[in-house]
Amino acid sequence: MSALLSEDDAHEERDDGAPIEVLEAYFDARGWVCERSGEGEIIASAPGSWAQYELRGVWRPDDQVLQFLAFPDVKVGADKRLAIYETLGLVNEQLWLGHFELWSSSGLVVFRYSALIDAGEDDGLTFEQAEAMVEAGLEECERFYPVFQFVLWGGKSPTEAIAAALIDTAGEA
Repeated sequence: MSALLSEDDAHEERDDGAPIEVLEAYFDARGWVCERSGEGEIIASAPGSWAQYELRGVWRPDDQVLQFLAFPDVKVGADKRLAIYETLGLVNEQLWLGHFELWSSSGLVVFRYSALIDAGEDDGLTFEQAEAMVEAGLEECERFYPVFQFVLWGGKSPTEAIAAALIDTAGEA
């Protein structure tokens, strides 16, 4: 996807503390449009190779949980839901952090990652952690977007879609 910010840029933009403020600093540093939708939530828009991604950070201070969500602009109709559920199972087997899910009420595919964060005096979310979380989510959305499209629009089975989308090329052309 995109290169991580340099260490100097990260330290300039560093704003350790409340998770939503740190995410906002990261989004601003990337030049992404973002807005707060309440005290504990931020929404941003980030460009990708396949789609424009909606990103959300939701902070629950009572539980000290930060949820990061990335929406890869994939909506699933009722006729394709069984195939997408199978696809999600195969995709999630490939992930180390976070997972994809299908929101039943809207039919949207979403990448979700939750983190426990001690938002005490010195242990809040760091800029580097925010960067790693967001970049990991975007990389997974970019990596698996074609899989969802192959199933939804290409007529491929979930197994065929994974095989077609995750071919590793050897050498250079």
